[in-house]
Amino acid sequence: MNGDEAYDYIAFLDETLLKGGVMLSEWCAIIIREADLAFISGANLATIITAMAGIETYLRSEYGSNDKVGLAELTKTSPIPEDLKIEIDSLRTYRNLWVHVRNPNEDQELQQKPEKLDKELELNAKRAITALRKTIYLNQWI
Repeated sequence: MNGDEAYDYIAFLDETLLKGGVMLSEWCAIIIREADLAFISGANLATIITAMAGIETYLRSEYGSNDKVGLAELTKTSPIPEDLKIEIDSLRTYRNLWVHVRNPNEDQELQQKPEKLDKELELNAKRAITALRKTIYLNQWI
């Protein structure tokens, strides 16, 4: 996906999912903008990590507290659709593989099949930017 296609995809999500308006914390708005810029730029891993940070920030501002509850617990206890909970948890698990690398020396597959990795990251970046939009547009006002 090139930058124009990525931009068009975000615009499509906004046009499809946003029917009114939403209130976001400034923290959330900045993180969303950064996720969008990463996605449009093709920085797929950065998109995944930043989109997940945006989801966590939104859930914490809407449903959570300032407690040190992680994204998994925050997702589980938030009153969001079950399918979105499952998607967020799946993306969180995928993100954690990158954020908490268990054995950085096991990188043969990354070196031997970079095109497979690129496709996987692009697919998950698209899933993450979609889950971010679905999450932030949950509580709209008209």
